[in-house]
Amino acid sequence: MGRGRITGLAVSDVRFPTSLAHHGSDAMHPDPDYSAAYVVLETDAPDGLKGYGLTFTLGKGTEVVVCAVNALAVHVVNKDLDEIISDFRGFYRQLTSDGQLRWIGPEKGVVHLATAAVLNAIWDLWAKKEGKPLWKLLVDMDPKQLLSCIDFRYITDALTEEEAYIILQNGLVGKTEREEQLLKHGYPAYTTSCAWLGYPDQQLKQLCSDALKDGWTRFKVKVGADLQDDIRRCKLVREMIGPENILMLDANQRWEVEEAIEWVTKLAEFRPLWIEEPTSPDDILGHATISKALAPLGIGVATGEQCHNRVIFKQLLQAKALSYVQVDSCRLGSVNENLSVLLMAKKFQIPVCPHAGGVGLCELVQHLIIFDYISVSGSLDNRMCEYVDHLHEHFKYPVVIRNASYVPPKAPGYSSEMKEDSARRYQFPQGEVWQKLLSDTAKIS
Repeated sequence: MGRGRITGLAVSDVRFPTSLAHHGSDAMHPDPDYSAAYVVLETDAPDGLKGYGLTFTLGKGTEVVVCAVNALAVHVVNKDLDEIISDFRGFYRQLTSDGQLRWIGPEKGVVHLATAAVLNAIWDLWAKKEGKPLWKLLVDMDPKQLLSCIDFRYITDALTEEEAYIILQNGLVGKTEREEQLLKHGYPAYTTSCAWLGYPDQQLKQLCSDALKDGWTRFKVKVGADLQDDIRRCKLVREMIGPENILMLDANQRWEVEEAIEWVTKLAEFRPLWIEEPTSPDDILGHATISKALAPLGIGVATGEQCHNRVIFKQLLQAKALSYVQVDSCRLGSVNENLSVLLMAKKFQIPVCPHAGGVGLCELVQHLIIFDYISVSGSLDNRMCEYVDHLHEHFKYPVVIRNASYVPPKAPGYSSEMKEDSARRYQFPQGEVWQKLLSDTAKIS
């Protein structure tokens, strides 16, 4: 039976009104509605095989990403999956080098988010066809085939294909044992769900207390809006979680460079492991300055959830501007581009601690970090994957957390398929949930 030709691409704007309860709120995004441009690829395979992909957004603007996905459809529809994966590097470059669309990129912004959604759906299709979860598809892949999926353009001054091959070859040693270890114990996670900036103190305390009872030992706090409030909230969280557990800070790009150094220095008494996104995600040298200034305090710099592409990561690594690489499964160009960043991080010996949360981000990125441990980094030292407990009920194969760790998924695919009812009810603006909310808002106004 053939793999199937892609006969159609459908994309929808799926939004969840998380702003109503301040879920996801931070210093720069006070009222996010966790959303996704959700792609479904149909094929002519006799078994009705479909691929599902998404890219994460915060509500407004999702319709723009949907338009970009539709603009990319011409490169996908009527392509055979075998044809794509036999030259995946060429297909990736075709998507990202469209002679007209690349002008509104290239490889960044809306058009790159759309690229991620499309490619995520193709990887889901491939993994399902092979009957494997995506992480297992990657782990079982021959190093040369894996490298053929990566576009090394613009990063060979930091990582050549030959160097990447050696990394993957070295990763074969002990691979079976590491896979068995993860299947037994899972991949360590940290929680961001306790301390969104919009949560009142009582809710924050209750969530921390509940998390501790569930075995969580790593907690992230949103900061950056008001220094005195940050001091108060960090003190509260540190008292709740105790001196031995790990605390991280996240400013979501709020500060100027010198402001970041001064602000975090005043929070150093709470012994944060890192400050995440202290300034503009595009400011490589600014991150380097902050990193150098905070190093004597034992505080690292983490960033990546809004890094446009592998080139930005390359420069951050070259400039010694970050202590933790935070790849995102929907910001970069899907698995293809994330693979290049995982390999660069290994060469530069910087731990990968992925960005997750959002809608579907935990479901997707778990596959990448599991693969990273088994086949690339080979280490769990100073490594963990973000977890947020919202919206998993809307996915057909939601993440499983046990003992504050990600349990490797077993279902074939990229864990990216939403439940049909959820995708329909929360589709913007015609889904019944949004029809009611928009109607209620109109009545109030």
